[in-house]
Amino acid sequence: MKSLEGRVAVITGASSGIGFACAKALADSGCKLVIASQNADRLRRAEDELAGLGAEVLSVPTDVEKRADVERLAERTLEHFGAVHVLVNNAGVYAPGYAWEISQQDWEWVIDVNLWGPVYGIQAFTPHLLEQEEAHVVNVASAGGLMTAPCHSPYSASKHALVGLSKALRAEFAIKQANVGVTLVCPGGVATSISSQLETTGPGGVPRGDVEMAPEVAAIFDAIDQTVQTGVASDDVGAMIRRAILENEFWVLPNAEVYYPVFDAELAEIKGGVAS
Repeated sequence: MKSLEGRVAVITGASSGIGFACAKALADSGCKLVIASQNADRLRRAEDELAGLGAEVLSVPTDVEKRADVERLAERTLEHFGAVHVLVNNAGVYAPGYAWEISQQDWEWVIDVNLWGPVYGIQAFTPHLLEQEEAHVVNVASAGGLMTAPCHSPYSASKHALVGLSKALRAEFAIKQANVGVTLVCPGGVATSISSQLETTGPGGVPRGDVEMAPEVAAIFDAIDQTVQTGVASDDVGAMIRRAILENEFWVLPNAEVYYPVFDAELAEIKGGVAS
């Protein structure tokens, strides 16, 4: 996109972390904001903070796993601002454990938020994005969508799917010769509150409380938590996303350089015909 001044950006999962950082970065470049999150209280605080920074912002409580909520988000956006130019599918959740021991409820919740949420967003907003002279879609996946995330199978599966969806979406916009860019964000360690989700949320937004994990699963979770806590600042990732929108960059891999040897090793397996 040539400019973000006066453009309308819709961001899910915007009450904290990468979503909130992205909202600040886009507002700083003149975007009007529509922010969405399932947690109405956190969303209200985010709206107040963004407004205090001078942003023109509308908040819409939204559970992205519900198609009707996402469609209502699109309706509210058009009613309030009359257009949409940028869609950031950022909302994401996880449920740790062995794949065969994670409950069906948790499996469905993670897949619904992490995959169906972006699908609903793309379906609800793309017809309006195509009406603009230029527009952009950002899908926030994970380094765990490019490599194995052990004991996080629903998260890993949903993020791998989001990577594939993003590649397909870019190809489909090219077929239509549409001036709609796509950015795929696959963060490594980023300092956000995502690791607190075990205590703060769960299916239907209900906190799960104490979650029992096998010692080895807990050790993996603790290692991931440490990577998150010592990761790059979410504000840095917000700035990267803003640049990617302006420069029409597809790949954004914040703090994922440490995983390049893992990617190279998997590519070598694929070339050798022995990928597992």
